Amino acid sequence: MIDSEVGRLRTVLVHRPGRELQRLTPRNNDRLLFDGVPWVARAQEEHDAFVATLRGQGVEVLHLTDLLTETLASPEARAQVIEETMSSLHLGATMRRYLTDACGDASPAELTGLVVAGMRNDEVRGGQGLVTALLAPHDFLIDPLPNLVFTRDSSMWIGDRVAIPSLAMPARARETQLTELIWSHHPRFRDCRRILGSRAEPVEGGDVLLLAPGVVAVGVGQRTTPAGAERLARQLFAEGLAHTLLAVPVDQTRATMHLDTVLTMVDVDTVVMYPNIADRLQAWTVTPTAGFTPDGDGDLTVEGPAPFAPAAGWAMGIDRLRVIATGTDPVIAEREQWDDGNNTLALAPRLAIAYERNTATNERLAQAGIAVIPIAGSELGSGRGGPRCMSCPIDRDPLPG
Repeated sequence: MIDSEVGRLRTVLVHRPGRELQRLTPRNNDRLLFDGVPWVARAQEEHDAFVATLRGQGVEVLHLTDLLTETLASPEARAQVIEETMSSLHLGATMRRYLTDACGDASPAELTGLVVAGMRNDEVRGGQGLVTALLAPHDFLIDPLPNLVFTRDSSMWIGDRVAIPSLAMPARARETQLTELIWSHHPRFRDCRRILGSRAEPVEGGDVLLLAPGVVAVGVGQRTTPAGAERLARQLFAEGLAHTLLAVPVDQTRATMHLDTVLTMVDVDTVVMYPNIADRLQAWTVTPTAGFTPDGDGDLTVEGPAPFAPAAGWAMGIDRLRVIATGTDPVIAEREQWDDGNNTLALAPRLAIAYERNTATNERLAQAGIAVIPIAGSELGSGRGGPRCMSCPIDRDPLPG
């Protein structure tokens, strides 16, 4: 059950970076959405320390690949993941048939490794045909999924439902197929109720913030479309999971790809926000009309725009939303925003995990009464994601009524 960003965190889903990160090269890192080629062993050390920090705070940590391997013990799940993985149009019939047979013979752990780390042309042992003859040896037949480490985007829990979004970038499209498979077939989760779906209009978890019980902010920009925000609003209203949605336009740049790259919550009434956009961040307030039905029929009322902080405070029912600025001046703020200074993960009210390198922002948080647990992220951050991006909360304590 998740009704906020800051209730005491109890259970979270993460993904330890693995062989898929070793597949990144200067030739493909841009296409696979990384700003560099990370030092994989160090990234793993940093992620292990992140997980140790979570467990040290009493959080149950679930690993995505463990859940996926357990899920693939189901014949139905195996058939589905193989069919979806082999749906790429660039494989051709000969290679698709060969890889389908090879995947069918793989163990659950081997199949997990293949769909996550991908397969290169020179790793094929058979299946000769025109495709394998014409592709370069190191071209990928099945792309790796290095962004899987950012588990926030490919699923998100709202109330007692799991929302399975559609990711906008082609390099990430298969991630939601895997998370949807887990939530649909894993013994622990297969009875959970699901909304959205991997074939709906694009919405990404990094754009969705649960500001308060019943109040959801959605960034609209590079990764989440206006249609995706409307689809989410209709489903949340129909399911009784929210009464207000704030649609927040976000600059369509690499530095501000998601709403949680410019602000995250660190207390029930407090956000850390990138000050260079604070004066122009606006929100449209979306609510269901009186005729809106549980089936989602009817219209939405859209009001705005209004400055984000007052609009959020009004929707949350508080006098004002307290804002802690990233950095100490515009240049430091820009540097620390790029290094995910705004991308904190709240473990409880006034307790958050943040990257250690953002010293100015962390100092401002501490001065405002927010306890910060710093973690290393020099290599993890090469995909432009911080502690919030690397976590999919599954259960938090409800906030006091």
